[in-house]
Amino acid sequence: MATTTRPDRDALHDFISRARWFGGKGRAFTVSGVRRIGTVAPGVVVELVEVAYDDSADRELYQLPLSLYVEEQDRLEHAIVGRWEDDDLGEVIAYDALQDRDAMTAYLRAFGDPDRTTGALDFVRLEGHDLDLDAVPALFSGEQSNSSVLYGDDSVLKIFRKVTPGENPDITTHQVLTEAGSTHVAALFGWIESDDLHLAMLQQFLRTASDGWEQALASVRDLFAEADLHAEEVGGDFAGEARRLGVALAEVHEQLRAAFGTSVVAGSAIADGMQRRLSAAVHVVPDLVPFVDGATARFDAVRDLPEVAVQRIHSDLHLGQTMRTVVGWKLVDFEGEPARPLAERLLPDTPWRDVAGMLRSFDYAPHAVAESLPEDDPDVLGQRAHRAEEWARRNRKAFLSAYCGEGGLSDADRVLLTAYIIDKAVYECVYEARNRPAWLPIPLSGVARLIAE
Repeated sequence: MATTTRPDRDALHDFISRARWFGGKGRAFTVSGVRRIGTVAPGVVVELVEVAYDDSADRELYQLPLSLYVEEQDRLEHAIVGRWEDDDLGEVIAYDALQDRDAMTAYLRAFGDPDRTTGALDFVRLEGHDLDLDAVPALFSGEQSNSSVLYGDDSVLKIFRKVTPGENPDITTHQVLTEAGSTHVAALFGWIESDDLHLAMLQQFLRTASDGWEQALASVRDLFAEADLHAEEVGGDFAGEARRLGVALAEVHEQLRAAFGTSVVAGSAIADGMQRRLSAAVHVVPDLVPFVDGATARFDAVRDLPEVAVQRIHSDLHLGQTMRTVVGWKLVDFEGEPARPLAERLLPDTPWRDVAGMLRSFDYAPHAVAESLPEDDPDVLGQRAHRAEEWARRNRKAFLSAYCGEGGLSDADRVLLTAYIIDKAVYECVYEARNRPAWLPIPLSGVARLIAE
């Protein structure tokens, strides 16, 4: 395997530290290693960069596709990474390949002719779709933990920035759902791998899609604009979409059960994990202390369950992971919570974790809109809070009834779901405390309501 020995590590450090997809923001680190794992086309290389953190023994791997030129490229001035001596090309200027149209065209055409690549790169293509290999690439600016390139109206390439040896569930889950003919995911067209690393995935571009979170927010705004109407009377009522989402998730869970099988775990193991997360959260969010006993009681109820069925799930589901198309709802991003280790993300879990994530999202949307509106007199604030809860309750009920079907919830299911909803709300408190402190009251008040119910 070819390696590079002389890239400017200071330049790589500066580039990575500024990148929106870098997961170690705020932590001091050094670039401890750089390894070239392959060449997509002449001058288009893939570097694997290891970062070592100063505050622990943690090390992470980040993927950097680079375009190497011997002369400056004015069109890529905004994407420069650094200058150094390359073993193969001599003195080069390195640019972020994701922002180089020529480089990303080379990526797409490698799916049609994988022999054009060198090194350990393997472009795998699934049968069943005639790729438009002449589509014009465009970097999607909205990604955070990964980077995506759109190829016209045909396909989208998601390049994983932080990579871990082993399977990436975003690829393996999409593969089985695609092969099962699921109508609730974007079809997988192929992926890129190198030895035991999954590097990227190519899938269907959802041309008519709109973001589920944004649709929900629009529905809430419609409700707040109509002071005299209830949620079911407003033109933007979301309950029908919530029901369709419940059906979609139930069908996806059934397909995942069929593909990956099921197993069982002790309720005590699930409860122990929830309790650990709660204990850690209290150190970050001391305002959770008054709710510890109530949450622990709900977790202890899970501890009493002897066996709980588990399977492959989405594991990070919320409205922001859904897309509404003209043919129905699609679920996206089966990678799991990026902050969790890959080994944990691959473990089977109960479907109620996904259900809880969606129910919390229905609670979050109206309170997020209310939080964004100008402060007003107490009567208006009280009315707004009442209407937010009305919207959330209506859509939670619609989603859950559609997901459960005629069978409804068993007593054990209700115990699990309640605990998972609280567990999710606790996670949200930690996230908001670290990223959007002004929004912390939203999940904190959610925890309070859940404990009181």
